Amino acid sequence: MHPHEVHRMRPREACTNPVEGRVVWGPQKSLWFTAHALVAVIGGAATLRWDAVLVALVFTVTTLCLGHSVGLHRLLIHRSFACPRWLEHLLVHLGTLVGMGGPFRMIYLHEIRDWAQRHAACHPFFIHRNPLWKDFLWQLHGEIRLAHPPIFTIEDHVARNRLYRLMDNTWMLQQVPWALLLFALGGIGWVVWGVSVRIVVSLIGHWLVGYFAHNRGTRDWHLEGHAVQGYNVPGLGLLTMGESWHNNHHAFPGSARLGLRSDQADPGWWALRVLRRLGWAWDLKLPSDLPPRPELHPHKP
Repeated sequence: MHPHEVHRMRPREACTNPVEGRVVWGPQKSLWFTAHALVAVIGGAATLRWDAVLVALVFTVTTLCLGHSVGLHRLLIHRSFACPRWLEHLLVHLGTLVGMGGPFRMIYLHEIRDWAQRHAACHPFFIHRNPLWKDFLWQLHGEIRLAHPPIFTIEDHVARNRLYRLMDNTWMLQQVPWALLLFALGGIGWVVWGVSVRIVVSLIGHWLVGYFAHNRGTRDWHLEGHAVQGYNVPGLGLLTMGESWHNNHHAFPGSARLGLRSDQADPGWWALRVLRRLGWAWDLKLPSDLPPRPELHPHKP
């Protein structure tokens, strides 16, 4: 595979490129985020209780770690480990609950960004090179419309999975059963904090990590010919479930471990080690298990 290629993306025509395009308002993602933000701010203040905050904290950590980082990112997108089908479905469901989209949408959003960043140049939307306020508007309220996009194809065993198709078509409604359960257990306060506050914190946090991890931090690796280099953001490993070690991930995207050194906290990797000990995860890939990349070099400050 060419260094600039991503296996789920292929050129549609000779002029396919990640540079030409425009950012437009994305009504679905914008209204989704705005609605939950209003509920979180207004309802969160009205229902502020320690137990509701604790529910939001536990649910946020669970969905971000086991769901987004382990289930969606390391498993569904990169296949950096294997696990039973029932566990894969549960982890992907937890990832969907983060509130960014269903499994197919999440694969697409990751792959189009990865494909774009592997080129020598790409649209600023993909590399967070705008001022903070503008990038916030673009990422949480906008979508990119490329003039010459690639063809996106998901592997058959994922695309034909009926449960994933259901999750993708009903990703917003996936919150409803949990909202009903939270209401039964703790009333409206648990719903506000366990759903809306959690979603808003997760979406803003995901955007901020992406912004900083493509603009500042430390680097151990350099990818020649790529439009942007990922950065490791020390101090955020715990909060981001290991996703802040983004320079490591750019260098070794198929690795199940993102924090490659002992001083790089990686809760997602810790969770995978627990699952492996239980016999529920195996074939955990490390950088040494991945094929060499000719464009990858140690970074020289």
